[in-house]
Amino acid sequence: MNSFGKIFRVSIFGESHGECVGILIDGVHAGLHLSIDDFVIDIERRKGGLQKATTPRKEDDLPIFKTGIFNDKTTGAPLTIIFENNNIRSSDYEKQRDIPRPGHADFVATKKFGGFEDYRGSGHFSGRLTLCLVAAGVIAKKMLSNINIEATLVEVGGERNIEEGIQKAIDGKDSVGGIIECKTTGLSIGLGEPFFDSVESLISHIVFSIPAIKGIEFGSGFAAAKMFGSQHNDAIIDENGATKTNNAGGIIGGLTNGNELVFRVAVKPTSSTPKTQQSLNTTTNTIEEFSVKGRHDLCIALRVPVVIEAVTAIVLADLMMLEQKIKRVLN
Repeated sequence: MNSFGKIFRVSIFGESHGECVGILIDGVHAGLHLSIDDFVIDIERRKGGLQKATTPRKEDDLPIFKTGIFNDKTTGAPLTIIFENNNIRSSDYEKQRDIPRPGHADFVATKKFGGFEDYRGSGHFSGRLTLCLVAAGVIAKKMLSNINIEATLVEVGGERNIEEGIQKAIDGKDSVGGIIECKTTGLSIGLGEPFFDSVESLISHIVFSIPAIKGIEFGSGFAAAKMFGSQHNDAIIDENGATKTNNAGGIIGGLTNGNELVFRVAVKPTSSTPKTQQSLNTTTNTIEEFSVKGRHDLCIALRVPVVIEAVTAIVLADLMMLEQKIKRVLN
């Protein structure tokens, strides 16, 4: 439910306006050097308030290591990292408790958990918890030597020009979505398993754990449906498996083929928009107009690329550890 992975296994916990959010990571080998400095770059990339159209909420987001690290080296024991929540304004959410936001988890969470959920700042459903995924991604990246993962925002609000897309949200006093492309190089042939643990299956699974993700495609993606087979097939051009084209996105039969792993994700517009909307007042049972108050992103996609890199690294680290375990058994 809140855990992912087989050997490199992560479990997230916490709420947006609770005392902290955090992550428990199992499977990290002993002796890996880790310090706060390792986390700074990726954590800063995820922060809001650093660019227009993102939330003004600012947190220090310094990792606090609780278990699994001694003298800046991992011990081989489960690794626990927490991030304190200090800059909170829970009163913003008291005002809208009676009116669940359209497009958000407010209504379904209340139904599922009987009203006992922590609704402040969206609680456990908040994008705040992606900070935990980024932390796990930092560690996974360190374990993936000679492998490069890079995610880029390629479209905002339907515009390839990112600034124009952001301005569209600002001018419209509304939120917009975006498209992020992720590319990974340096992968060996054969990572993954057929069917349920295919590379696409695992990446898709963890990608959809990121709030606001609504779609994913690998390689040529949906465009493949308009091609002939002879057009879509990637001709193998050398004994290392390099291909002339990469419509498969680096995955064949659920396994990596040694070419660049390429996928794109669709990020929906932030549901907490300042635009006046209508929704059900669950206390009066009437439809009312309302506007979301508080500190929210007009374009959450601006902060998602580093999260996409992180979850990709988590999957690949787990797959590589599984592959190494299989090879040890066979030998």
